Amino acid sequence: MSYQPKTYRKQGGNVLVIESGGEIEVKTGGKVTAAGTQAAAIVSLTDSTTGTAGNTVDDTTTSVKDDIASLAAKINGILAALRGVGVIVT
Repeated sequence: MSYQPKTYRKQGGNVLVIESGGEIEVKTGGKVTAAGTQAAAIVSLTDSTTGTAGNTVDDTTTSVKDDIASLAAKINGILAALRGVGVIVT
C-alpha cells in the first residue's frame, strides 16, 4: 500500500504541487507574497453618485463613460495585484 499526498514539493524543493483535492490553508496572520511583498490594498468599488455601495444611477452628476473608466481602473488594480503575487500570469 502506498500513500501519495495531495500537496508536496517536487524534487529539488522549488515547486509546491497541489493535486486535485489538496489545498493551501492560510492561517490568521498568514499571507501570500511575491518575494516577501504582499499585494497592495485594492479600493472597494462604490457608486460614483453616492460614494457608497449601491446601484443608483444619476446621469446629471456623472456620465456612464466616467463610471466605466473608474470601474476599469479598479479592475485593472485587482488584476495587477493578482499578477504581482503570481496568482495570474503577467
